[in-house]
Amino acid sequence: MKTINPQRILLLVGCAVFFSVPVNSQLLKKLGKRAERAAERTIERRVDKETSEKTDEVLDSILEPGKKGQKTPQTPNPPNTPNPSGGNQDQSNSGNDSDVNSGPKTIQVYSKFDFVPGDKQLFFDDFGNEFIGDFPSKWNTNGGGEVVTLSDVPGKWYAVTNRSLTIPNLSNGLPEDYTIEFDVKAVGITNKTSSGARLGIYLAETPNLTTNESYAYSALNFCQYIAIGVQVDNRFKGNPSPISNRLSRDLRQVYQDVVHVSIAVNKNRYRLWINESKITDLPQFIYQPELIKYLKFKVDGMDLETKNERVLISNLKISEGGVDLRRKLISEGKISTNGILFDSGSANLKPESMGIIRQIYQVLQQDSSINLKIVGHTDADGSDEANLSLSKSRADAVKSALVNVYNVDDARLSTEGKGELEPVADNSSSEGKAQNRRVEFIKQ
Repeated sequence: MKTINPQRILLLVGCAVFFSVPVNSQLLKKLGKRAERAAERTIERRVDKETSEKTDEVLDSILEPGKKGQKTPQTPNPPNTPNPSGGNQDQSNSGNDSDVNSGPKTIQVYSKFDFVPGDKQLFFDDFGNEFIGDFPSKWNTNGGGEVVTLSDVPGKWYAVTNRSLTIPNLSNGLPEDYTIEFDVKAVGITNKTSSGARLGIYLAETPNLTTNESYAYSALNFCQYIAIGVQVDNRFKGNPSPISNRLSRDLRQVYQDVVHVSIAVNKNRYRLWINESKITDLPQFIYQPELIKYLKFKVDGMDLETKNERVLISNLKISEGGVDLRRKLISEGKISTNGILFDSGSANLKPESMGIIRQIYQVLQQDSSINLKIVGHTDADGSDEANLSLSKSRADAVKSALVNVYNVDDARLSTEGKGELEPVADNSSSEGKAQNRRVEFIKQ
C-alpha cells in the first residue's frame, strides 16, 4: 500500500500559499496546522478505503467466483448511439460524492439490507415476450413508449415517453401490504440534463391516466449539475398534515448506472430503497391506505430529440407482503420465496437478495436446534439436466452466503436442486417463470 508523507503535503501547501498571496508568518503557522490535520484525515480515509476494498474482494469471491480482476462495466450506450470513445456522447458528471453505492454491488454492503419482498406475486414484467419497438402489452399510457434493448445491459427495457403517464395493468388493485421492485436506467444524462428530469412514482386511487386524485408520490431526479435528491409528497382529502419534502441525497453518480428501486408499503407506512440504501421511512405517508390501489409512473424533463435522454424501466415486480418469513418458517417449518435472485442462467447471487437471507440467518441464530434444507427451483428454459445442475448450484450459493457472510455452521445446512420438476405456475409466461424460479427453506 502506498504511503502519504504529511511533511511533503505541508511543504506543497506552504509553497502554494507563499507564492500566491502575501501573508504574514502567523497566518502561515495557522495554515500549516490546518494542512497537517488535513493530511492526517487524508491518510485515514486512504487506509479505510483500501481496507474496505480488500474486504469487498474477499466477500465478492464467495458469491461471484472468477470475477476477481474484472473491470467495472462501462455505462451502457443509449439505443442506436455511438460508443462514448468516439466522442459523440457526453458522459461528463459532476456527482462524485454519492452516498448510495454505485457500480458493482457487494455482499458486504447488502448484508444489512433490510428490504424483504412480498411472498405472493401480483404482477411481473421483464418485457421478455414483447417485440422491440412495440408498446408493452401489459401497460397503458397517455403518451407512448416502446420496448428497447441496450448494448451493454442484458434484457429488454420499456422506454417511457417524456411528459407521459404510464400504468401497469393490475387486475385487482393493490392490497394494504405490498412491495414494488423495478430497475431503472436514465440514458444519456449529462451535466446539461435539466433539473426537472425525473421519474415520478405514484401510488394512486384509480387506473385512470390522471394524477388528479389522492396519491402518495416520490420522484427520482436525474439532474447532474446539482444534487437534488428524492422528493416525497402525499395528497389525501382531509389530511391535516400533508407531507412535502425533498430528501437531500447526492445520487448523481448512482444514476449513471442501472438502479434497483425497492418500495415496501405496510398500511400507512412507506419505505423506499435505492440499491442497498434506505432513502426514506415514513410511518404515516399513506394517509388513507384503503384508497390506494394502483401504481403509476410519470416521466418529465427528459430531452430525447436533442440530448438523446430517456428513462427505461424493467423487471417490475409487485408482490403482496405482510408475512414475516421468520415467523412463517418457525411456525410452518417451510417457506418458499422468489425474492432470492440470481444472474440469468447462473448461480451468481444478486446482492439485493440479502434481505431474505438475513431473515433466515436470524431464525438460525435464535434457535440453534434448527437445521435447514435449501432447495433450488428453476423455470423450464433450457434442458432438464442443465436446470437440475443450476438449481443445485443456486441452493449451494445461498448456503455459502449463510456460512461465509453470517457465520452459520455449515453442518446445519443441506442443499438440493429440483430444476424445473416442480413448477408452481405456467412456464409459458414471464410471470409464471418468475414464480417458478424460487428457493425453499425446509426445517429438518
